[in-house]
Amino acid sequence: MKDKTIDYILRTTWLAVNKMYNEEAVKFDSTMAIGFALLSIDPEKGTPSTSLGPKMGMEATSLSRTLKTMETKGLIERRPNPDDGRGVLIFLTDFGREKRNYSKERVLTFNETIKANVSDAELKSFQKVAEVINNMISNKQIYNNKEHILK
Repeated sequence: MKDKTIDYILRTTWLAVNKMYNEEAVKFDSTMAIGFALLSIDPEKGTPSTSLGPKMGMEATSLSRTLKTMETKGLIERRPNPDDGRGVLIFLTDFGREKRNYSKERVLTFNETIKANVSDAELKSFQKVAEVINNMISNKQIYNNKEHILK
């Protein structure tokens, strides 16, 4: 596109980040989704399975498939939630903790590398723009059949 739109920039950047993380994850017989799940599970107290989807922004079907793969690989175990008889807590196994550390290292390396190449002001501006976009989408301020430019 000659004049890149905001959504084009977001989409192509996210696809590049996604590809980069998946290329790293495959070195550890994993995927970006599994790495993200490992980072989203509380390593001490476990995490209710029902809170993982919203926390990760994943649909139930995708999350279920990811958790099944993680369980098959020995990364997690499911235990009954003592506070909710119908619920399940997801806990990391020792192997899951090890893989979580790999994922954490990769995320920290990405962040440190970006911070080394972008000024604090630029990063704060980027974060502010992302926050505005997320808030506008959450509050349905983009396609609301009203004036599109709200301030």
